[in-house]
Amino acid sequence: MIAEAAISDGSGRFTISQIELGEPNADEVLVELKASGICHTDWDSLSWGHSVVMGHEGAGIVRQVGAHVTHVQPGDHCILNWAIPCHECFACQEGNTNICEQNSPVAGKEPHLGHAHAEATMLDGSPITRSFHLGTLSQATIVKAAAVVPLPKEVPFSSACLIGCGVMTGYGSVVHAAKLKPGSSAVVLGTGGVGLNVIQAARIAGAAEVIAIDVQESRLRMAEEFGATKTILASREDAGLLKAAEEVEQLCGGRRADYAFECTGIPSLGAAPLAMIRNACVAVQVSGIEETIEIDMNLFEWDKIYMNPLYGKANPERDFPKLIKLYQQGRLELDKLVTRKYSLDGLGDALDDMLKGRNAKGVVVF
Repeated sequence: MIAEAAISDGSGRFTISQIELGEPNADEVLVELKASGICHTDWDSLSWGHSVVMGHEGAGIVRQVGAHVTHVQPGDHCILNWAIPCHECFACQEGNTNICEQNSPVAGKEPHLGHAHAEATMLDGSPITRSFHLGTLSQATIVKAAAVVPLPKEVPFSSACLIGCGVMTGYGSVVHAAKLKPGSSAVVLGTGGVGLNVIQAARIAGAAEVIAIDVQESRLRMAEEFGATKTILASREDAGLLKAAEEVEQLCGGRRADYAFECTGIPSLGAAPLAMIRNACVAVQVSGIEETIEIDMNLFEWDKIYMNPLYGKANPERDFPKLIKLYQQGRLELDKLVTRKYSLDGLGDALDDMLKGRNAKGVVVF
C-alpha cells in the first residue's frame, strides 16, 4: 500500500513523501488515518536527528487486522494510543501501563522509536520509524493492536484524534495524578492545547476555582471558554511567576491554591507550580520538561507534593471510552478545541499557527 506522509529529516525540516506499507503481523493493525492533531512534540520531532514519520494524535478506520487481533475488525473506527502496553512487564502488572517497561519512553528507549515490524513502513526502499510508535501524519499506518481503541462511529475523527495525547494528558494529570477534589482551587500555567484540557478536566472534576495564567490575552479568553473562572495575564519578565503567585494568593482569599499544573514546557517555569500552592498541596509538571533546572527548596515548604506524571497516568483502554462518554454527555469539549483544519500539504501552516498560539488545536484531515 502506498500512502502520503509527512517525513521529518531530523534536522529541522520535513517533506511530504510517499511511503510503502507492508502487511500487518499477527498482533498488528493497518489503520487508514482520517485525522491527526498537531502538537508541540510534532515540532520537536523535526530535530530528533534522523528521519521519522511524524504525528502521534490519530483517529481513523481499521482496514486490516492480524490473525491474533480480536477487539477490532475491518471497518471499525478507532483512536490510536502512543503509550502502548505489553500487559506482561512489572509496570503493566502493577497497573502502570503508561510506563510499560517494554514500550514506554521511560524504558530507556527513544520516545520516537518505531514499534511495528521493520518492514511495516518503507521510504525509498528502506525502513523508517514512526513517531511515538504511530506516525499519524500519514494516510495510513501499521501499529500494534494494543495501540488501537475502538471509537463510536458518530464521533467525528477530527475531534476524536485529540483524545490520543493532549486531551488524555490534561485529563489524566488532573484526575489520575493530582486526584483533584471537588470544591478545591486549581491554577493552570499555560493555556495551550494541554493547558485547556487541564482546565476543562478541573471543571469536570468539580473544582470551585480554576485560575488560568498566560502571557497572551487571546489564550486567556480561550481558557474562559473551557472553564477558567479567573485569569491572570502574566509578564514575561516575572521570573518563576512569583508575582503571579501573589495574585493567586489574593484570588484564593489569603492562601494559595490547592493544586497547580505547569503546562508551558518552559524549563525556567518547571518549579513555578510549587509557588502557586499552599502548604500540603499538590503541584503537577504536566508538560514533560526534560532538562536540568534549579529549584529553590524553600518552594517545597511545607509538605508539598511535586509530581511529574507521564501521559497523565493514562490507561487508554480504560480512559478513552470514559472520555468519549464525557464528550457524548456534553461535559468534555472536543469540537470546540479544533480551531482550524488543514490538509497534509498545509502542515507548515498548522505548525506555524501552533507556535504563534493562534489555535486551541489544529488538526490535519485526510
